[in-house]
Amino acid sequence: MRAVALLLAALSGSAAALQFGTGIYDITGPAADVNLMGYAAPEQTAQGIHFRLRARAFVAHDPETEKRIAFVSADTGMGSDLVNMRVVEKLTEKLGSAYYTIDNLCISGTHTHSTPAGFLQYVLFQVTSWGFVQESFDALVDGIVEAVAAAHTNLKDGAMHANVGEVDDANINRSPTAYDRNPDDEKAQYKYNTDHDMTLLKITDGDGVGMGQFNWFAVHGTSMNNTNRLLSGDNRGYASYLFEREINGPTETVAPGHGDFVAAFASTNLGDVSPNTMGAKCLDTGLPCDAITSTCDGRNEMCVAFGPGTNGDNMESTEIIATKQYDVAKTLYDTAETQGTAVEGPVDYRHMFVHMPTYNVSLPDSAGEATLCPPAMGYAFAAGTTDGPGMFDFTQGDNSSNPFWNAIAGLLSKPTDEEIACQSPKPILLNTGDIDDPYEWDPAIVPVQILRVGQVFILAVPSEFTTMAGRRLRDAVKAQLVADGAVASADEAIVVISGLSNTYSSYTTTYEEYQAQRYEGASTVYGPNTHRAYVELFEGLASALAKGESVDPGPSPPDLTDKQISLLPSVILDGVAVESGKWYGDIETDLNGGSFKNDGSAEATVTFNSACPRNDRKTQGSFLTVERKVADATSSEWMGTAPFCAAHVKDCAEAGLVYVQSSDSGDGHSCMTGMKVQCDNSQWVTVATDGDVETVFHWYRSSVASDRSYAEVKWKVPAGTPAGTYRISHSGTYLDGLDRKYYDFTGASEAFTVVGAKE
Repeated sequence: MRAVALLLAALSGSAAALQFGTGIYDITGPAADVNLMGYAAPEQTAQGIHFRLRARAFVAHDPETEKRIAFVSADTGMGSDLVNMRVVEKLTEKLGSAYYTIDNLCISGTHTHSTPAGFLQYVLFQVTSWGFVQESFDALVDGIVEAVAAAHTNLKDGAMHANVGEVDDANINRSPTAYDRNPDDEKAQYKYNTDHDMTLLKITDGDGVGMGQFNWFAVHGTSMNNTNRLLSGDNRGYASYLFEREINGPTETVAPGHGDFVAAFASTNLGDVSPNTMGAKCLDTGLPCDAITSTCDGRNEMCVAFGPGTNGDNMESTEIIATKQYDVAKTLYDTAETQGTAVEGPVDYRHMFVHMPTYNVSLPDSAGEATLCPPAMGYAFAAGTTDGPGMFDFTQGDNSSNPFWNAIAGLLSKPTDEEIACQSPKPILLNTGDIDDPYEWDPAIVPVQILRVGQVFILAVPSEFTTMAGRRLRDAVKAQLVADGAVASADEAIVVISGLSNTYSSYTTTYEEYQAQRYEGASTVYGPNTHRAYVELFEGLASALAKGESVDPGPSPPDLTDKQISLLPSVILDGVAVESGKWYGDIETDLNGGSFKNDGSAEATVTFNSACPRNDRKTQGSFLTVERKVADATSSEWMGTAPFCAAHVKDCAEAGLVYVQSSDSGDGHSCMTGMKVQCDNSQWVTVATDGDVETVFHWYRSSVASDRSYAEVKWKVPAGTPAGTYRISHSGTYLDGLDRKYYDFTGASEAFTVVGAKE
């Protein structure tokens, strides 16, 4: 194949066209019981779905060299080295060859804080999830494998164009006092204390038909705050949904996540960047928080930042920040060929692992070398951020320690004098690098990686870089690429940072920001010279890439699979009030109305008897549908024989019919017990699922210890929805307590109407 490509290129007198493929797949994990990853709030466990989570992948292949790269943006908190290991293994098995390895595959998390936890293999990130959660891990691995495999299968001759534009009023710096410690002449080079630029790659096939777009813009996935209990892709996932729906068509035509066009909004240097643009205010007074410590009268719990939604509403804020990103991305996409840059050149990559605690970094001004530190978390780590405050008496900007907390933390591991000096001025709260009971608490070995497509260079960093940390890294890599002849000038190189990639080692600040010891500095685990080390490492990768040289692969990270502890209880059984004539899928609370206007303000709500959604994640499916009637019934029948009727909604579905209503005397014969159900053969089309942003699937138990649970389904009727007859359905799977087998069920509301805004 390679020989043929080379021959064709020689005969044509030009380089062979690059090939591209895109793919998308469902990675929605357990929508119940599991702690959500990001805020480390023990009480924030999943109770349903805002909209489904997806993995979005693109593959670039150079037929001349047979080199290829795969980039994945996944709606999850961050990358995981263990996830990468398993994805590579499964891809090799599925595709029959090692097309994708640790070296040329990058998996980046969008950093939504509303995805199931327990997929990282280090203890620090498992505390609030009760250890490792196999269900979360499997959903990620399996979905990413399918997304990359789809992109691989879809490879075809195509083109890529890059375009850059500004997204305004969509982010703020949540640690401006730390940012201000950077040199004045450096800050003067930039208009804002956050990056407003969005860099977008447009991918088309040989006929110019759009295959996808991948962009990078700096903003945290914290529009949904720590009170949220629904799985959500947050503002990035929402923006992806908007773009994909625009190109692929509405749900009635193509279900979300099933279209050919893939739109990824990937993470970058977002470490100190918040979407909560109204800023941090004190909950008790409404006044601004203390700028240095982010406290209100000394308490960090009262200092919270809010998004632009009405009264800080989570979902409205998510929609607003998402729409701002989508609007700019769509413009950049539409003008990429005319105002952007054609991406041309080779496909290549470099990757290495680094043992950070023993890495020697060169200090500026010929001051010698310094060795990085074993990982440790500072006091301000426990303070949290204005996006999600911590607890107790911890504050940001704290360079002092507390004897009580020192004693408590010392029970785990007491830092040595050398470790204290290495991390200074960080006061060490958790000396994670020295704790290996029951297994490692923090990664010591991290991956660094560069993916190249022509003049596009994707820097895969294994942590959350702050704004200035990212700027310095991009500039350093550009200079190295110019010095070694990869590009003619810095302006030619399109360098993007792919944040939270391939593993998670918390944050990376600049040396100056580290001195402030706000949350980001306290979470820069390898000490004050961490950023300098990353700059050196990426300069080395860029130089090797430019010169066509190999790099030392470095020591592999551990595979701690056999050591993982999982304390999250499994689903024991499901239950339903059979004594009251109820069954799974039966309505518990009727619709909140019979008619809803299509002016964008109406919301239909119905509650069903349900079962734990962990029994079946409905991958590539849905726990709900909103359907519109497209053909009236030609026949109907009542099910349930009087006087002991005992019919349920499920009986209609099992008979291949549609549920109409329940009654104890619908056909004129009264029931002494139970209910009858009327079914007919009317025809319906799905117009919304739990992958759509206008629906909410809220699942909850009647009490913490109860086996009975309910699904509240909401549909916010979009403005302009066609008038007609609609219904809401709910599907699930219950675990029988007697035979320990799983059984599917389906329920439906009675029909209701959508009418015009003026009716």
